Amino acid sequence: MKMNTERFNLTVDEYLAETNVLFYLNDAVTQLLEHKEEYTQFGVVRYFAEYFTSVKNGNHVLFREFSYIKATPHNRESFIHIFWKCFRQIGKNGDLLAMSEYSSLLQLLCPDFPAEMVQNTARIVLIDDATDCLMSFSDFIYSFQIQFFYEEFVESISAIYQDLLSGKNPNTVIVPTSTSVEQLSSSANDKPDVQEGVDATIFCECIEGLCERFKHKYPSTVAIKEILDNTQRVSFYGFLMALAKHEGINQDIGALPNKPDLLIDPEMDQELERL
Repeated sequence: MKMNTERFNLTVDEYLAETNVLFYLNDAVTQLLEHKEEYTQFGVVRYFAEYFTSVKNGNHVLFREFSYIKATPHNRESFIHIFWKCFRQIGKNGDLLAMSEYSSLLQLLCPDFPAEMVQNTARIVLIDDATDCLMSFSDFIYSFQIQFFYEEFVESISAIYQDLLSGKNPNTVIVPTSTSVEQLSSSANDKPDVQEGVDATIFCECIEGLCERFKHKYPSTVAIKEILDNTQRVSFYGFLMALAKHEGINQDIGALPNKPDLLIDPEMDQELERL
C-alpha cells in the first residue's frame, strides 16, 4: 500500500480502519488455519511476514475468491493492476476481444469473477449498445477500472440517473436549489429519452449531494464537475466513459498507467525476451 504521511495524524482506531489491517490479519489467520499443515512447516512468523509482504506488493489477490478481491480498495486496485500486467500483451498485439473472452481472462485470475460486472463494463465501452461487439484492451480496461473500483458509486448514480430521467427529484439531493427544482420540472415535461440523457447541472448537484455522505470510494468531485460542466445534457454511459478517460481519476486510483503508457512495461518486456 502507498506511503501516506497523513497517517501520523490519525488515531490508532482510525488508522486500523483506513488501512484495513484487521481485515488482512483476520484473513491471514483464517488462511493459516485452513492450510495449517502446509504453512506451519515454514514457521508461523515467516508465514505472516510473507502474507503481509504479498499484501504490500499487491500479489495477494491472485486466484482468490471474488468476495476477497473486492473487499478493500487496495485489493481492487491490486487486482486491476495484475489484470493489466498479465494481459497487456493483448493490447500490444492489437487484438480485439468479445465480452465473453474478457470474462474468461478475468476468471483465470479470479475463478468466480461475475459475468455481470463484465457485461456492465461492456455497456460503458459500447455506450449501452450491443454488448457482443469486439472491444480493444485499452477501452475495456479503463472502463473496467471504473466499474470495478467504484462499483457502489456507479450503482448509486445509476439510481439517481433513472430518477432524473423519469422526472423524479432524487432523495440523494440534500437541499435542492429553487433553480434545480424548476429545471427538474421542465425536464419531466420534456420527457427526454435515454440517448438524450439528463440535465448535466442537475445531475452534478445530485452527485455532489451523494458524495457528501457516501461511505464508499468515489471519484474526485473536482473531476466530476470538470466533466459535467462541459456539457448541457449527459447520458449515463456517456458519463461513465468520460470518467474512464479522465487521467486525473486514473492517477487517483493508481492501478494503471496513463493511456499513452498503457502498453509499456519494460520490466515485463525484458522478462519475456529472456524467456
